[in-house]
Amino acid sequence: AHGYYNSRWNKCIHSSRDFSDMVFIDNYIFNKDVVVQFNSTVGEFVGYTELGVSSARNWNSNPSQLQSERAQVETFCKHNAEIRQAAIADKT
Repeated sequence: AHGYYNSRWNKCIHSSRDFSDMVFIDNYIFNKDVVVQFNSTVGEFVGYTELGVSSARNWNSNPSQLQSERAQVETFCKHNAEIRQAAIADKT
């Protein structure tokens, strides 16, 4: 209970049925505070602490890491949303 807590949460947000407004958010959290975040609408990492700013700078200078993160809207978000939507439609 007196240690450090490190986690990574990512989420997909959309409100349209065709997923055209899909947003991917990837949060790196330390002791309940977001240190670094990737938001697909921004297209790069943003740091919120001294460590986070340094990490974001390093990650943003890596083209393959940015490309991989940007691709998550299609490969992770839309892919899973389509599966869920199909499962829901099958039950109605």
